[in-house]
Amino acid sequence: MRYVSTRGGVAPIGFAEAVMMGLGTDGGLLVPEQTPRLDTAILRDWSRLRFQDLALEVMSPYVGDAIPRNHLAALIDRSYASFSHPEVTPVLTLGDQRLLELFHGPTAAFKDVALQFLGNLFEYLLERDGGRLNIVGATSGDTGSAAIAGVRGKARIHIFILHPEGRVSPIQERQMTTVLDANVHNIAIHGTFDDGQRIVKQLFSDLDFKHDFSLGAVNSINWARILAQMVYFFYAWGRVTAGNPDRQVSFAVPTGNFGDVFAGYMAKRMGLPVDRLIIATNRNDILSRFVHTGVYAAGEVFPTLSPAMDIQIASNFERYLYFLLGEDPTAVRGLLDDMASAGRLAVDALHHAQVRADFDALASSDQETLDQIRATYAQYGYILDPHTATGVRAAQGHADAICLATAHPAKFGEAVTLAIGSEAPPPPALQGLLEKETRCARLEASETAMRAY
Repeated sequence: MRYVSTRGGVAPIGFAEAVMMGLGTDGGLLVPEQTPRLDTAILRDWSRLRFQDLALEVMSPYVGDAIPRNHLAALIDRSYASFSHPEVTPVLTLGDQRLLELFHGPTAAFKDVALQFLGNLFEYLLERDGGRLNIVGATSGDTGSAAIAGVRGKARIHIFILHPEGRVSPIQERQMTTVLDANVHNIAIHGTFDDGQRIVKQLFSDLDFKHDFSLGAVNSINWARILAQMVYFFYAWGRVTAGNPDRQVSFAVPTGNFGDVFAGYMAKRMGLPVDRLIIATNRNDILSRFVHTGVYAAGEVFPTLSPAMDIQIASNFERYLYFLLGEDPTAVRGLLDDMASAGRLAVDALHHAQVRADFDALASSDQETLDQIRATYAQYGYILDPHTATGVRAAQGHADAICLATAHPAKFGEAVTLAIGSEAPPPPALQGLLEKETRCARLEASETAMRAY
């Protein structure tokens, strides 16, 4: 399998080089040159596999001969040994609703599924091929802690994570800043997540700086993140349908940066029987507005009770544009130029019809999010985190819908307390964080300040 850029400026490269490159050297995102297609016999066989074995099958075509199969299997097994649930990502039934619980990893968020794997993958490639890596990433909450947990203490790697000061939950902040390993560098910026993401992309776009400082990407701009997240869509489908290829399901996906729902889109492209991919957002509803209008227009970033989705510019949206526009990098660059000059882009009626065929979308206000947490708790005694609550609300009315439960509710005590009057009991991974020593730098939200740091 070879990888190309959404903007057409990267010659086809292999999997290992794509992982280490992160963001394309032309500023685009790397995508596979082909999408493997599955027949019904393979789908039936995969539906019976445990999570780790399924991950090996899903990933293998995309990894190709870059990593021997037995080495890849060992990487996968090591990555999910830290999860507290034997199924890794179990499916829970609440009445006629289904939740895919993705928060059983070491930081109690769905990002662990990809970042435990990516951390081990980086370590493997650096030990095999030599060199060092300075990971630079921006987080709206969970990516930072999961990335840090994936690489803390690893040889040959330093990690620099930017988060918007005061715009992540106290637990999310402490999950990052209480990690005192010498290779971990936390940075609070005076700005928004979009500011942090912009800084990261600016640094990666300076190819000399990127080369001189051996920069690597851990945000979902890294293809390996998407690849690892594709696995649990196949896993959930198999658990719900018992491998019946004639039975479709829908997935409701809380998303801000479009990475998680794009992983579902790629699974569907491979042949997974998916009816609808339902995008769940909060007040920062650029993605839901695009689905309904065909116009992608940035606006103000509003702080909400679901802060991981407080995003206006969704990185992985560019990957979807590439496939929507027939894998035409010239057309992608044209729309991105529109976005850069006018703050908006629009697709024509034909392409908008395809968007509506691929996705549904619903935005929830803070009050609607609280109402959903309260209603689910009253009916089932189950506590949703505010991000998952937007997904549960968006899933209503869709038959055979599976909602991705993206974080443990204990990470968002304020929202849960507002909804049900008390916080969720914390899992062991979150206990005692507020009493631990912290370390964090504070910078202006500028490329210059980050370069100097």
